[in-house]
Amino acid sequence: MVKKIAYWSSTAIAAASMLMAVTYLSGSEQVVSGFVKAGYPQHLRIVLGIAKPVAAIVLLIPGFALLKEWAYAGITFAWVMAFISAYLSGEKPTVWMLPLVLLVLGAVSYLTRPPSRRVNGSPSIV
Repeated sequence: MVKKIAYWSSTAIAAASMLMAVTYLSGSEQVVSGFVKAGYPQHLRIVLGIAKPVAAIVLLIPGFALLKEWAYAGITFAWVMAFISAYLSGEKPTVWMLPLVLLVLGAVSYLTRPPSRRVNGSPSIV
């Protein structure tokens, strides 16, 4: 029961954060300036604005075990790069710690997912 609670709570929080990336598509001044400050090209904003919400949906729906592996890999890369970018940009710890927290939640989700949501042979916490 603890494993199930850990899986669903970590997955829900991680997925909610990824779903919010749809705001990258708005082109608002705050979003655009954030990507400029980080030194990212604006086309990355569009790619992440589509890829992150799609990954969130993949993690939440049943089935598609192999696609889930790709989603976990993608969000891991995105959060690691977000941490590095925020840290090297001189952001406050409250900003650069968020991707690390999300990375931990993603790891908890990955390691506690039920057998029906994993590819045979992928890691788990027993």
